[in-house]
Amino acid sequence: MIIQLYHPNDLPPVRQAKRRIVLVAGCMAIAFIMVLLHLAHMSIVAQSVERKPARLNASAPAYLPERANIVDRTGKLLVANIVTYSVYADPKHILDAPAALRQLKTVLPNLETAKLLKPLSDKRRRFLWIKRNLTPSLYQRINSLGIPGIEFKREERRLYPGGNLAAHVLGYTDVDAQGLGGIEAGMNTRLQNDKTPLALSIDTRIQHILADELEKSRAYFNGIGALGMILDIKTGEILAMVSLPDFDPNDAGKADSNARFNRATLGVYEMGSTIKIFTTAMALDSGVTDMKGQFDATNPIRVGRFTIDDYKGKHRWLSVPEIFMFSSNIGSVKMAEAVGIEGHRAFISKIGLTRPMRLELAENGSPIVPRVWHAVTSMTISFGHSISVNAVQLCGATAGILNGGLFYPPTLLKDGNRHKTPIRLVSEQTSLDMRKLMRLTVTHGTGSKSEVTGYFPGGKTGTAEKSSASGYKKKALLSSFIAAYPMYDPQYLIFAMVDEPQGRRETGGYATGGWVSAPVVARVIERISPLLGQLPKATDDPIILRALAIDPEDPTNANLAKYH
Repeated sequence: MIIQLYHPNDLPPVRQAKRRIVLVAGCMAIAFIMVLLHLAHMSIVAQSVERKPARLNASAPAYLPERANIVDRTGKLLVANIVTYSVYADPKHILDAPAALRQLKTVLPNLETAKLLKPLSDKRRRFLWIKRNLTPSLYQRINSLGIPGIEFKREERRLYPGGNLAAHVLGYTDVDAQGLGGIEAGMNTRLQNDKTPLALSIDTRIQHILADELEKSRAYFNGIGALGMILDIKTGEILAMVSLPDFDPNDAGKADSNARFNRATLGVYEMGSTIKIFTTAMALDSGVTDMKGQFDATNPIRVGRFTIDDYKGKHRWLSVPEIFMFSSNIGSVKMAEAVGIEGHRAFISKIGLTRPMRLELAENGSPIVPRVWHAVTSMTISFGHSISVNAVQLCGATAGILNGGLFYPPTLLKDGNRHKTPIRLVSEQTSLDMRKLMRLTVTHGTGSKSEVTGYFPGGKTGTAEKSSASGYKKKALLSSFIAAYPMYDPQYLIFAMVDEPQGRRETGGYATGGWVSAPVVARVIERISPLLGQLPKATDDPIILRALAIDPEDPTNANLAKYH
């Protein structure tokens, strides 16, 4: 038997080729298996990193709590959630922190790389926020960088489609979707736990009109701010609430404190002569006088070094209608004196001016009320000094006086008072009398510029000097007008105030409530009435004339001639 040995190089060419193919295939198989193992490892690590942020860092929750949408009374969307992505880093998997930051800065030029470098280089750390709430474009650009250790997290962000509209009502949230103002803060728990839309009493159409007219007046009279409110007298629901200047809740961080301040609820002010609504109602309801009663307003009242006088006083005895129509300070003091200090204080407390009137939002101002009521205190409060309240208190109490005497607490929620029992403030007769007196102020008094033919508004002007540590500032006014309509059966209450308006040549230099805010109410009535289904009535309707007549025996306005 012959054994023949071959050197590898002596193998036939075909066999050499086969051997080389097997060798190459084996190497490729090994490489392929290594790649698969590496990909599997990276997948497991990535999934682990994505699950870890909330567990490793309490400040980075695994998910943001979904919040309920907010809608207006007609169902129009006011606040909603949108999906966004935030970028974070797992420093353990960052290969080169400085290089990673340089790459990120090409997409995020405002990134504070100096602050991020140290934590990003800390391999013991497993989570670090880079940027929250990215736009889709930024998300795509950062993702395309392909930086190892840079990951993304799905989040939710609150969107306010109306921008500035109703900003102080809605409020805003922080980056973790926690309410920081307005309804967002006041109803934070409800919005987190109940995912059904929260329906507000606000009507965005009415809100827009009120804001528009207030801004026009503020700009025309060069005021520093304005506020207003529209209330459903029958239910206490607020259809519109405006505070100017305002802000965009989509970017609340850029707004200054003045813009975020809610003048309508957090601001408390001496309301001036609008408080005479309550002084007169108190005198009528207590029985110390009636619509035919009279008080001596012949001479000013002197208290120490102070003098209480009337603006363009008549210097004679005035009837109750005249005291209200001419806004007599002297007559108001005499009515408060007739009721007495304790009776006066009890009535002011009864109508809700001595305690906070809480709305469903976060900002609720507390009234400033004298601790002790002396005779002088009662005098000054009777015509709107020495007590500071917010617009919600003023409007809520006035609505209660006019709607038959029943008080429903103001609310920002649709059907917010459905299951509440109203509190009686005054008798039905007093309520009827106050409607007549407020109508008289428009037809023959200081509120004439609020008249809208066919809608029969009634109201009361208020012009108060702002107080300071050194006393009252005569050139810093709060000019307001509170009104309701139609006065034969009031449905809606409207309040407008401009902060520090300046007189104009066209107004004879005046910047009082009758010049500044009464016209706002007139324009608002004209614009909102068609939306609310309010149609004008004939001005000579005998039923309406009788309902508003001061003298029941004379249902026409002829009986008012004697008040001039």
